[in-house]
Formats: sequence, C-alpha cells, structure tokens
Amino acid sequence: KDVKPKVRIGRHGLSNKQKAALWILGLTLFGGAGYAAYYYGARTVVEVPTQRVRRGAFTIAVKTRGEIRSTSSVVIKAPQVPGLQIVKLVTSGKAVEKGDVIVEFDSSSQEQTLLTRQNTLQTVDSNEVQTKASHKMQDESDSLTLMTSEFTLEKAKLEASKAEILSAIEGEKNRITVGVNEGSLGVVKARINTHKVSQQADLNRLKTQKEKAKKDVAQTEGYLNQMTLRAPVSGVVNILSNFRSGGNFGQSDPPFREGDSVWTGAAIAEIPDLSSMRAELKLDEVDRGKIKIGQPAKVRIDAIPDKEFDAEITWISPIAALVFRGGPPGSASEKQFPAYATLKSVDPRMRPGMSASVDIVIESQPDVLMIPLRASFTHDGKPSVYVQRGEQFQNRLIEVGLQNEEDIIVLKGVKEGDMVALVDPAEAAKKAKKKL
Repeated sequence: KDVKPKVRIGRHGLSNKQKAALWILGLTLFGGAGYAAYYYGARTVVEVPTQRVRRGAFTIAVKTRGEIRSTSSVVIKAPQVPGLQIVKLVTSGKAVEKGDVIVEFDSSSQEQTLLTRQNTLQTVDSNEVQTKASHKMQDESDSLTLMTSEFTLEKAKLEASKAEILSAIEGEKNRITVGVNEGSLGVVKARINTHKVSQQADLNRLKTQKEKAKKDVAQTEGYLNQMTLRAPVSGVVNILSNFRSGGNFGQSDPPFREGDSVWTGAAIAEIPDLSSMRAELKLDEVDRGKIKIGQPAKVRIDAIPDKEFDAEITWISPIAALVFRGGPPGSASEKQFPAYATLKSVDPRMRPGMSASVDIVIESQPDVLMIPLRASFTHDGKPSVYVQRGEQFQNRLIEVGLQNEEDIIVLKGVKEGDMVALVDPAEAAKKAKKKL
C-alpha cells in the first residue's frame, strides 16, 4: 500500500508534445492580449474637423440690415383736424379697391362742435334782424324829430319876418327864436348823423360775427367730411408704425390700431407699388467710404429664406444721421448713412416692412480656389495648410490672395477637392491627451 501507482485512477496523462503546444498557445494569447491592451490603451483617437478646397465665386462685401419698402407708394395721412381718434382701420395686408374705406375717425366731438357753431350762426342772424329793426325805428324817430325841428325853424322865421310891423322888442325876440331853432336843428342833424355812424358800426360788427360763424360752420363741416379716408388707388394696404405709441425700449414701434389718437398729418397707411421694391439701409460710418452708387448687392429677406435677390445701390445720403443707443444723457451715439438698394426682381410673397440682410459687393472674382479662413495657418512666417493624407496631415506652404470674413483665395499649394484641417492637428492631439 506504500507504493503509488504510476497513473492515477480517473486521470489521463499528457505527452510532452501536447504540453509544449499548450504552453505555446498560452504564451501567444497572453502576448496578443498584452499588445492589444498596450496598443488600444496608449493610442488616443483625435477628431480633426476638415473641409474641402472648393472652386467658386469669391466676393468681398459689406454686410448690413435693412427693411423692404416700395420705391413708390400712396401714403394715406391724417387730415388737418384736431383731436383725431381711430375707430375703424383695415388690417395690414388687405387688398382694397379704389374708393374703399381705409380709416374712420371718431366724429362725435366734431358733430357737437358743428351743432354749437350752427346755433351761434343762428344767434348772429337773429341779432342782425333785431338790430336792423331797431335801426329802422331809430331812423323813423330821427326823421320825425328832424321834421319837427325844421317846422319850428320855419315858423320862427315866419314870425321874424313880421319885424317891420311889430315893435322892435318883439322883432328881436323872433330873431332870437330863429337862432335858437337853427341851433336845435343842427343838434338834431348831428344826432341823426351819430345814429347813422353807430348803426353802421353795429352792422359791421354783426357782419364780422356772421362771417366768422359761417367760416366756423364751414370748417367743422369740412372736418366732418374728412373723418373717413378712402383708398385713392387699388392695391394692398400696409399699416405704418405709430412712433408716438410709447412702445418698449429697444423694440420696433407698433403699427397704428383702432383706438389710437392721431396727430394731424400723421402717415397712417400706405398702398405700395409692389412691382418695384427696395431695401432701405443704414450704413455704418466706417463702411461709407467703401460703397458707391451702382455697386451690386445681395438681399436675403428673413420671411423668404429660400431665395436671394440681386439689387443695386441707387442712393446714399450725403448727410449722416445720429443714432442714439440709449443710456444716460450725453452717452455716445453712432453716425449712420441712409441708403437704398433697389431690387432687380420681386417676389409675390414680398411685403413692405419685411426685415432683410444685405451684402453690398465691394469686389468679386468669379472662378477661384478658396479655403475657409480657419484653414489658413502660419509656418515659418508663411501661410500654410494641413492637407489630409489618410489618417495623417501634411503641412504645406500656400500662396494666398484676397480674403473676406469667411474665405481666403489660394493661388498655389493645393488643388480643388483636397481636404484641409480647420484646426492645427498637433494642437488638437495635445488637447485630446489633456482630456484623458
């Protein structure tokens, strides 16, 4: 029982060749796993954004914002009537025919004023009738007084003519009576003249009052006739902004609406000619010297994003306008030059008041190689790019031309279709390792 058997029961022995094969397989698997762990663990994947070198039209442009307006339109303004308030107003964008009502104002105050002034005119007419009747009575009284005075004078003269047959005393008394009667007659005549002058003054005063009352009535009737504004031509109505509405700071003024009070001469609405449109711009002072009348422009309307419109600069204001940006009194302001870019074509969806982005083309080259401005780097003081070759990037010197805010022209060093890096690959790799 002390002797161990050479082969244990239930187990089978392996040959030397089998053991060697197992050792070789184990070492191979262990080495492969170690290499994989080293390779994939030590290697960092770096994502470098790239873009293709392309050929196309290159432009240098001044970018600005503006509003679309009609080159010609009929403006509907508030009449020269005090105390206007809108009670009815068509909606913006509505198509109207000539003669259709656009705006109606509250006429109640003017109707009350007309009634008051008509009563005033009637009162003046009544006063005139009464005054003329009073004058007639005064004239008749004056005529009677004059006749009596003349009769008394003639009677006195007759008595004085008897002086030869009467005593000297009686004759002298008669002559005195004649003188007194002559004086009385003069007084009567003077009084009558005074009455006539007074009567004429009364009539002139009444005439002035009557003329004024008539003018007041005619003026109020004219005001009432202007309480309704109608379309002078057919077209689409555009309601204009009410800059006295007191809107929120930094926001555009709201359009006129029913209930708004309106000052005389205010432009309430317009009926634009939709066949001819322009973008009204405000150029910054630094860009004014770059722009000339006749330069082309590209217009992109916010409400029509699927289309770009060709335009031309047709007007630039010779005088700058100050634009205040808000803030405390005395804060800085900017100078801007108003300008027009007239569109060469229109779209049925286009409406006045739409906001637009405008690129005014300063210089253009039709067929050039371009890369993004971000893809240009400096190597040894010279411009260069990183061209992708498989998973690697090759630094290559280039010769450049003009550049704008987005692109740069490449004259030599790359060809169309090359992929260039938008960041320095080495810097991107450093950042990637830092993140780990």
